[in-house]
Amino acid sequence: MRETRTMEFKETITNTFLKTVSAFSNYDGGVILFGVDDEGNSKGLSDVKQSCLDIENKINDSISPQPNYALEIQNNGQTIKLTVKSGVQKPYLYKSKAYKRNDTATIEVDTLEFSRLVLEGKNIKFEELPYKEQELSFETLHRKLKERIQIETFNQDILKTLNLYDNVNGYNHAAGLLADENDFPGIDMVKFGETISLIEKRVTFDHMSLLDVYEKSIEVFRDYYQYEIIQGADRKKVEKIPEAAFREAIANALIHRVWDVESQIRVLMFDDRVEVISPGGLPSGITEEEYLSGKISVLRNRNLANVFYRLGFVEIFGTGITRIKQLYEEGLKNPDFEVSENTIKIVLPIFEKNLNLTKDERTIYQLLSRTVRKSISEIAPYAPFGKSKTTQLLKDMGQKGVVMVEGKGRGTKYMIK
Repeated sequence: MRETRTMEFKETITNTFLKTVSAFSNYDGGVILFGVDDEGNSKGLSDVKQSCLDIENKINDSISPQPNYALEIQNNGQTIKLTVKSGVQKPYLYKSKAYKRNDTATIEVDTLEFSRLVLEGKNIKFEELPYKEQELSFETLHRKLKERIQIETFNQDILKTLNLYDNVNGYNHAAGLLADENDFPGIDMVKFGETISLIEKRVTFDHMSLLDVYEKSIEVFRDYYQYEIIQGADRKKVEKIPEAAFREAIANALIHRVWDVESQIRVLMFDDRVEVISPGGLPSGITEEEYLSGKISVLRNRNLANVFYRLGFVEIFGTGITRIKQLYEEGLKNPDFEVSENTIKIVLPIFEKNLNLTKDERTIYQLLSRTVRKSISEIAPYAPFGKSKTTQLLKDMGQKGVVMVEGKGRGTKYMIK
């Protein structure tokens, strides 16, 4: 047993645990075990009943507002389990400061994070706050509503229906994001050559309607990952990466990112993949497992997502990741998803159909590159098989014409053909 983001050990009872109570209450909850050392070994407390009273008094006297917690005596009266639930009256303060967990450490939140907690405690989203600029135009939004759902008349009532405007506060941030001109960051797209030192193209889409940002990014994507084959009188479009997967990744980034930071969504384009990196980790109330499974959807920007949904740019809320996975079901390489505290990255590889490879061969294929030759010593550590089996699988794929094998002996290197 070891400490985690949601579990902390305390061998004795000192006031330091109160910072962690603040952190657990402000975010996803957690457990503190008293009478347990840093290695997870039970050391016991001399008087658990008195210790329970001490813990309770410290929390009630020091944390404001009152957190939701429970105490339980464990290990035959040797240790105490303090369970702290995520609260609804955020921020929860200890000595007038709010805290959060950073891996296994507890740290004070910064000014931006504190502001987010205040809004969450009031059940207000950033997109719902009044936008500083109230002279806005919506020609792009009007055109899209007309094209896609046949709304001819565009007026203030439509904006109210879309929760972009109210008579008291005027236009909100969601309206600003959809306005023809705004001061929000957009997308930075870079196409790399054989190495990241070689940039073939770079384009940014800032300070414009997110509907324009969405469409312009797709146009750039098409330039590099689609081409046509002429077959007689017919033209056949070939997608190196499924456009539907890229659309989902971009829409997901625009809808779910945090908009209170001056950071662009980054789209990194390589010969063998596209990476879409959006600012802001997961919203509170959802785990990485739940996010990747698509079972639970917690919308950070509900009004923005609603507009994208009405226009048909996204399907049912929360199905984007599932949809991307489905589009690669028959592919040799799977999309990859990386979630950190401050970013979410979606990696879309070049789509290649399963070329009659075995399950074990597909596993090794995932570790190979189209642009970088790799030796067995660079592949084997990441394979779930022994070195000899991995080598044999590479040879088998070489005989099938899927993998290029160059060199002999220790100098042998492998790459995708």
